[in-house]
Amino acid sequence: FALLLVASRRMNEDNNGHQDVSDQYTGMVNAASQPHGRGTMIYGSGDRFEGHFRNGHKDGKGSFYFENGSVLEGQYVCDELEGIGRYTFSDGSYIVGNFKSGDLDGPAKHYDCEGYVTFEGQYRDNAKFGLWWHYDEFGGSIIGSVDENGEFTGKDIVYLYPDQKTALYGSFKKGRMLSARAVSFQGVRDNNLLIEALNAGKEKYSFNQSTSTKISSKPFLEDPYEQDRVYVAKSLIPGAQEGLFSKIVADKDEVMSFYNGIRITHYEVDERSWIFNDNTISLDDKTVIDVPDKYSNTNNYCASLGHKANHSFSPNCKYDYFNHPRFGNIKCVRSIKEIAPHDELTVDYGYTINNGVLEAPDWYKNILKQV
Repeated sequence: FALLLVASRRMNEDNNGHQDVSDQYTGMVNAASQPHGRGTMIYGSGDRFEGHFRNGHKDGKGSFYFENGSVLEGQYVCDELEGIGRYTFSDGSYIVGNFKSGDLDGPAKHYDCEGYVTFEGQYRDNAKFGLWWHYDEFGGSIIGSVDENGEFTGKDIVYLYPDQKTALYGSFKKGRMLSARAVSFQGVRDNNLLIEALNAGKEKYSFNQSTSTKISSKPFLEDPYEQDRVYVAKSLIPGAQEGLFSKIVADKDEVMSFYNGIRITHYEVDERSWIFNDNTISLDDKTVIDVPDKYSNTNNYCASLGHKANHSFSPNCKYDYFNHPRFGNIKCVRSIKEIAPHDELTVDYGYTINNGVLEAPDWYKNILKQV
């Protein structure tokens, strides 16, 4: 074939045999004026392909740009993507996986727009199947076989805590925990979950997000991850009562404890006296997590212990977001430096100044004067 660098219009026939000239091609052609070699085809739909052609077909390395902003790139054979390819969504997140005849078929990984893996597993005929891993942005994971809709639904699914060991194993529906028990996760072999039951693994956990009036349906059911990491004892801080202490050696950026409570509005918090706001923390623009005074005592509530961390202007931890399989979206206590066993965990409460007025309880203002 003689290859020429020209601009041409590709004529297409519709279902009635009529030709249209809506597709425009620029690039190399063969003797029959078919795209052949490097070129760009702009389709009437607004989609665009840039790459290699062979005798009028996409063939070789190329990228298909969809009108909606997504991109499909890789090696094409007779117009279809084959082998390892990448599909990038319009928001910047993407999938890297194996393609057969243009469909995802084989191992694949999903990435968020910052390049972190969010899902990992297998596709068959462009649909998820078999065992999948979902990694959330807070360090937790869900592992198990997906259903025909690609959802984590079934009786053999695990939520894995950030330590990659402590887990909740049982029944889930669309990724939400229905009934699970605490186990030690040992890994995966031949697409089977390897778990080891814990001595305290008889209690059943389920998704049980708090409301404006109810902190938990099981206020005495301790979190298995917290049980291994923290304990409550008399605080080492002058004037403080109880505090939260580490059981373990922890590195920087480890989740140490969880901060659950009832969910109230910012308006409710602002309208009441600060004496009722000792254990409040903002979750988002609408919601404040509050541990009422009754539940600040571990004799009445010990399902989460994050509210026991005391304030410090030189803290070793910070508050951070966490998506918990039992409590839903909450805050957690995350280390910001190395921590030794029996270190007291502290955070900077970070009370804010609005219109020149510090919105904080009196004890905080007194400490601030001494700093």
